[in-house]
Amino acid sequence: MVIFYRLNLLGMLATKPNFQFISLQHQTIPASGASIPEVLAKSGVYEMVQAPQLKMRVNPHTLIPSRPRQEVIVYTVRSGDTLVGISEKYGITPETVLWGNPVLKDDPHLLSAGQELLISPVTGVLRVVHSDDTIEGLAAAYRANVDDIVNWPGNNLDFDNPVLVEGSVLVVPGGERDFVQWTVPRIARAQRNPLPTGAGPGACAGGYAGGAVGSGAFIWPAANRYLSGYNYSSYHRGIDIATPLGAPIYAADSGVVMFAGWSNWGYGYMVVLDHGNGWQTLYSHLSQWNVDCGQSVYQGNVVGLAGSTGNSTGPHLHFEMNFQGSRPNPWNYLP
Repeated sequence: MVIFYRLNLLGMLATKPNFQFISLQHQTIPASGASIPEVLAKSGVYEMVQAPQLKMRVNPHTLIPSRPRQEVIVYTVRSGDTLVGISEKYGITPETVLWGNPVLKDDPHLLSAGQELLISPVTGVLRVVHSDDTIEGLAAAYRANVDDIVNWPGNNLDFDNPVLVEGSVLVVPGGERDFVQWTVPRIARAQRNPLPTGAGPGACAGGYAGGAVGSGAFIWPAANRYLSGYNYSSYHRGIDIATPLGAPIYAADSGVVMFAGWSNWGYGYMVVLDHGNGWQTLYSHLSQWNVDCGQSVYQGNVVGLAGSTGNSTGPHLHFEMNFQGSRPNPWNYLP
């Protein structure tokens, strides 16, 4: 004799192995040569259920989790690349790209095709080790953590005795530093020869005591009011306004021309206006300039035409504002 228990099942599904029992009955069934399922079926104790047939689908591709990059790599800049695009490609901040490549001088406009850039595996600072560098000193200089530097696998440092190798490239994870940016010197209206030698043939002689004075309320210097390039940021103290080649560029406020022509600073053809009230505005990468040094221009006058001269990858207007030596965000002052 074989003793079975009657099992009434809910949801006998191949995909749900955790069956729920709603009743349990004791029943004695004579043993025979039949299989247990057949005996159970004949007795009414058990109803044979054909479970859904599972088919295995073959996937020839094996997914292997990617290991985060630990090494510094070299990237060759291509035509059309931007600082933001390169940083997004490698999952780091634009600042990290600038901080790791002194050739850019913290200026995204100095990016050019053919340059070879060091790309950090993580947001932070890249440092070519000098003979007098110490880990503690670098951590303090870059506002970083000593342990983060020592423990970064790509630095290959012995935790118990970390030794820096002169000339090697060190990753400082999470590090940061202040930007060392070159800026257009403030051009004093009444001062004679206000700019240093080498500013470019567009530099004006100065000594303009009179002339138009601005209202302090600015208008947009171009017809478009959206960007085609870099926005205002810690490393780009202006906005790149979308402008087709040859589009008119307008004086944002009334003032006197303090620079008109070619700039040797990477700005191409450039115009600078002094508004006589602490404000100056800068218009660069022009295809031509339509004003002369010392000339009074009035809000809305055309000062030049849009272009792509100097360190530029396409037609746009690079527009900066200067107030008593600081460079505020134009978005805060344009209507």
